[in-house]
Amino acid sequence: MDFTEKTLESRRIFEGKVIKVRLDRVQLPDGRESEREIVEHVGAVAIVPVDEQNMVYLVRQYRKPLERVLLEIPAGKLEAGEDPLECARRELVEEIGYYPRQMRQMAFYYSSPGFSDEAIYLYLATELEPRESPGEEGEFLDVHRLSLDEAMAKIMAQEIDDGKTIAGLLLAAKHLNT
Repeated sequence: MDFTEKTLESRRIFEGKVIKVRLDRVQLPDGRESEREIVEHVGAVAIVPVDEQNMVYLVRQYRKPLERVLLEIPAGKLEAGEDPLECARRELVEEIGYYPRQMRQMAFYYSSPGFSDEAIYLYLATELEPRESPGEEGEFLDVHRLSLDEAMAKIMAQEIDDGKTIAGLLLAAKHLNT
């Protein structure tokens, strides 16, 4: 069976700094018509930084859509035309003040394909060297350093409930064979 939905009409209904939203009228595989609200996003990177002592660096920051603070791996939005690997390096310096001499892409995935085209490049960063962090205007966060085992325990205790962070830490544990 062909599951493809044919786009009959598409119109932009919102254009912001981070996302764009469009409304598509589609023809379903059975011939009926429906509408799809689609969030367009330039993409992002997420990084699991691990130092020589096998400690990971996470950041605590307030997330307005949830109205609460989350504990997450460093991450950030791609700039137009930016290489994901370079974005990941830039984000690490901005968020935790370390530059990774070694980077390994662990995964590429779509965060919420039911309504968004956002793609995330997920990296493991090692051989961290301190760098002066310029920070990012309007971003307020605290850096936390903990063992990978402690981070896993926080996942199991539901103290870490961010999807990219859970995926990143589980993949890092596999890559590091811990």
